[in-house]
Amino acid sequence: MVAPRYFVPLAVVVLTAAGFAIAATRWTVWIMVPVLLLTLWDFLQGRHALRRNYPLIARVRWLFEDLRPFIRAYVVESDREGRPFTIDERGLVYARAKGEVSTHPFGTELDVYSDEYEWLGHSITPTEEAPDTWHVRIGGESCTRPYHSALLNISAMSFGSLSANAIQALNKGAAMGGFAHDTGEGSISRYHRIHGGDLIWEIGSGYFGCRHRDGSFNEELFAQQAASDQVRMIEIKLSQGAKPGHGGVLPGAKVTEEIAEARKVEVGEDCLSPAAHSTFSTPVGLLEWVEQLRDLSGRKPVGIKLCVGQPHEVFALVKAMVETRITPDFIVVDGAEGGTGAAPQELTDNVGMPLREGLILMRNALVGTGLKDRVRLGASGRIHSGAGMARAFALGADWCNAARAFMFSLGCVQSMKCHTGDCPTGVATQVGWRQKGLVVDDKAERVARFQKETLKALREIVVAMGYDSPWDLTQHDIYQRIDSARAGAIDEVYRFLKPGELLQAPEQTQYARSWRVSSAETFRRVL
Repeated sequence: MVAPRYFVPLAVVVLTAAGFAIAATRWTVWIMVPVLLLTLWDFLQGRHALRRNYPLIARVRWLFEDLRPFIRAYVVESDREGRPFTIDERGLVYARAKGEVSTHPFGTELDVYSDEYEWLGHSITPTEEAPDTWHVRIGGESCTRPYHSALLNISAMSFGSLSANAIQALNKGAAMGGFAHDTGEGSISRYHRIHGGDLIWEIGSGYFGCRHRDGSFNEELFAQQAASDQVRMIEIKLSQGAKPGHGGVLPGAKVTEEIAEARKVEVGEDCLSPAAHSTFSTPVGLLEWVEQLRDLSGRKPVGIKLCVGQPHEVFALVKAMVETRITPDFIVVDGAEGGTGAAPQELTDNVGMPLREGLILMRNALVGTGLKDRVRLGASGRIHSGAGMARAFALGADWCNAARAFMFSLGCVQSMKCHTGDCPTGVATQVGWRQKGLVVDDKAERVARFQKETLKALREIVVAMGYDSPWDLTQHDIYQRIDSARAGAIDEVYRFLKPGELLQAPEQTQYARSWRVSSAETFRRVL
């Protein structure tokens, strides 16, 4: 009996021979010869068992793997099933970016009696006296050049992860809309500078844009870059939600002349981002570096960004603030649900605290030590709507950042190809012809429009709740189902500390154990 693995090669050979026998010039011959060669290659190669046993037809598997994200999104999933963003969530961003109607007919499709449902409490007497827009002043007493920030800014995404056209469109949109654009740890590229939009310069453990040849921090280079009027704030990246506690390597083969120019490395040289910073190792050391960067930047706001991990490390940091009287001007909390171009799946799925819990913990740490008035609190992690922003404000945030939502405004279709360089919309790729599909001027308008319409939606929610500003929202304004039979304000689920409570009576808080083992002198537990 002939083994099944011979069936397809024999069939292709027969069809090819028949094509030649009938008429060697017909188009079928030109199709069958390449098919025959591909079949024989699969049959003879030894790397893939599936292709060797099922030549040619096994390739259908890989075809459907490539098409799976699109088939799933457009055919299989309902409007509210997709991950990480549903079709409805992406559709909201698309509509606002295009200036289309973003209203919804016939009522909510959510199950309002499910355990996951939550809502914002509205007022019987809504107010229309709220201003059209708000800004938040970032920069404490130590700053002579504070930044008056919009309430929704572009979160950290590096050139190299995003294409040159995507960076240009984001920055031009930020300039048009009067909001800020975070550079990501890949530093400031030539494409960030073309349109002059406000920049938040993120500095990671690789110190790209301000490093010596050995990868250590270079004060002189930092001061030169930070002196630019376009750079409005400095953000020290301790970790990000999608891959907290993880460094990375950009292989030298991907380090082009443009990337090397931005990062201050050699073309073709591996770019190493260590898991930890080399400029500090203790909470006090981190704050002293914050103060040094503030001096070197001309007294601009300097802050930190992190995904919360160990609570005792957060308390060690606030203890150091209390002892040294040095405070960062802002802290951005990134949630574990945050995005990335590429990360180990185990870290993405299993490491890091979600935004809600992280934001509450950081808020409690600052409020509980009496520092909240000195440190602004930003929220980042899957925020894409005015309602999401309102929830973040109610939990203690002073402003919000978004990354993937702004990618959607550029035309991203969530193809899940970011790590391959094969992004079909030219957003997350360095392939020249793919980038050309992204027209900078058109997409910049969409970026600015999405930000404006999202802030308009936030205002509508604030007004409906009877408040004059989003900072009036508190934990008492968010309601959720505690179980299938009960619902209540979110402070029935989480405890929110009163000002100074951690200093006055830490043992009476839910953080007693973590507070006891924290020290301003180390990030390790003190037993």
